[in-house]
Amino acid sequence: MGLGAIAGLLAAGTALGAGQFVAGLTGASGSPVVAVGELQIDFTPPWLKNFAISEFGADDKLVLVSGILVVLAIFAAVIGAAATRRMAYGMAGVAVFAVVGLTAAATRPTATFTSLLPTLAATASAAAVLLVLIPLLRPPAAPAPRPVSYDPVTTRAKAVEPAEPRRRSFLAAGAATAGIAAGAGLAGRLLTERSSVAGAQRSLRIPKPTVTTQSLPPGTDLDIPGLASFVTPSSAFYRVDTALVLPQVDPSSWQLRIHGMVNREITLTFEELIKRPLIEDYVTLCCVSNPIGGPYIGNAKWLGASLAGVLREAGIKAGADQLLCTSVDGFTSGTPVQTVMDGRDALLAVAMNGQTLPVAHGFPARMVVPGLYGYVSATKWVTDINVTTFAGNYAYWAQRGWSQQAPVKTECRIDVPNGLNNVTGGIIAVAGVAWAQHKGIEAVQVRVDSGPWNEARLAAVPGIDTWRQWVWQWAATPGPHVIEARATDKTGYTQTGVQAQPEPNGASGYPSVSVTVG
Repeated sequence: MGLGAIAGLLAAGTALGAGQFVAGLTGASGSPVVAVGELQIDFTPPWLKNFAISEFGADDKLVLVSGILVVLAIFAAVIGAAATRRMAYGMAGVAVFAVVGLTAAATRPTATFTSLLPTLAATASAAAVLLVLIPLLRPPAAPAPRPVSYDPVTTRAKAVEPAEPRRRSFLAAGAATAGIAAGAGLAGRLLTERSSVAGAQRSLRIPKPTVTTQSLPPGTDLDIPGLASFVTPSSAFYRVDTALVLPQVDPSSWQLRIHGMVNREITLTFEELIKRPLIEDYVTLCCVSNPIGGPYIGNAKWLGASLAGVLREAGIKAGADQLLCTSVDGFTSGTPVQTVMDGRDALLAVAMNGQTLPVAHGFPARMVVPGLYGYVSATKWVTDINVTTFAGNYAYWAQRGWSQQAPVKTECRIDVPNGLNNVTGGIIAVAGVAWAQHKGIEAVQVRVDSGPWNEARLAAVPGIDTWRQWVWQWAATPGPHVIEARATDKTGYTQTGVQAQPEPNGASGYPSVSVTVG
């Protein structure tokens, strides 16, 4: 790698450090890399979104940011090499960086003038580094005559090789630049951590529920190795959202505004929210991007205030059919009014599995509505609810081609055997989970090699808003086999075997596992 390319990389590193430092002062979401990443998420087509979630899971955001950094490094190296030929080329490259960063920052839903400052600081830093380092790579405009000396033996003149002061100066300046970049980045990270709400989260005391869920009935968990537990631990609960940086929302400053087609606008503080009667219930949430048999589903015990109760106080006007819900980071989801108001436990949740909400799952408050895919029902860090119509407003994913209304499909999953290892013959437990939130699971059937369907045994459940474990004892025969399953809900609907991709309203088909019995 040439020294010009190294100069470009140092300029990029300094830009990142300066941008992070200013972002730490103005808000972490203003970081140029984060802004560009979120802009890229906005324009990601559904098929690519599904691919990223399927292939990378919870690491999809890390992969995205890593990809941005790789592209930036390549671009920076090219800029540096170009600048050694002509500085104007390098400045043009920096200008492109500025335009991309400023466009990304300015188009964020919550953008303000301060959102532009990190990119402006990064741009200025990159330009300054190139202006300092690149001239050190060029020979002097009018080099002095090379000094000579006389050989004492031959008495002939001998040229004295000059030292390389400019190269040494470049290396020294480059080392100093790297140190400045690292120091600025570290300082920016420390400033960002200063805004963390982890302390407020730990010290928060949530009142006891007014309405408690019934105790889990015996037999809720079948205790089969490899089978998902009835309650998903908060640390293992899936996370799918558009936030590259987790919003840090202090409960003392959180407010929820309910407005639009209402008789009376309401603004709730967090203290007012937790003073309301709190409801505790087990609810299963599912991501619309979950492929057949996928992991983006979980069941938890939620605690929160009744969303329907708050809306009744506001008074919903005739004709309103959508709650356009906005997160503190600007993400929007559209929830059907009728679903929220039909008596199910639609919550403004403040706790999960007996603890305050994790920041990654919406602290200090989020929505939980049983029976709908998360992108239309489970807004994290919710701060605004506009009572409106589906015809008049399109939420974030609806603007990108997904269905405006998305009831969860009746589905099931095979957890064991997982198809990764050979299994020994005999009686084998085939087990998994099935879900049909707010309809309930009535039956699960299993078949092998497209043979007859066999009834599985169902675990107990506390209600119709959670998933349900199931197991079928298979008298396995040696050789390769394909196991399939299907669920039937309490309305009588049986899961379809027709294969469909997640977009626009959820995947469908039978889950299957290929196994070899030894």
